[in-house]
Amino acid sequence: MTEIAAVAIIIAIGLTLIRALMGPTLYDRVLAVNSLGTKIVLFIGFLGFVLGRPDWLDIAVLYALINFVSTIAILKFFRYRSFQVPLHRRPVPKAPTVQGRDNV
Repeated sequence: MTEIAAVAIIIAIGLTLIRALMGPTLYDRVLAVNSLGTKIVLFIGFLGFVLGRPDWLDIAVLYALINFVSTIAILKFFRYRSFQVPLHRRPVPKAPTVQGRDNV
């Protein structure tokens, strides 16, 4: 029974890897890499259970946290093209007004 579960997890990892390589958009690829990390966490926990090593669960939780933070960092970078937060916002230019009329 454990062999079937291991094969199922490995097939899911392979399909997710294909999606990460062939995703049509950047966000599909980032989502696939995040899902791939989640499946690897599942596989590490499964191996820890099968091999009788409960300390591998700590490694899986740490890897899940790193996966989450890196996904957020990658999405932030691709949205703002920088890891830095802007200190001030640029003022929005006002629309030109017609002489003698107020734009309401």
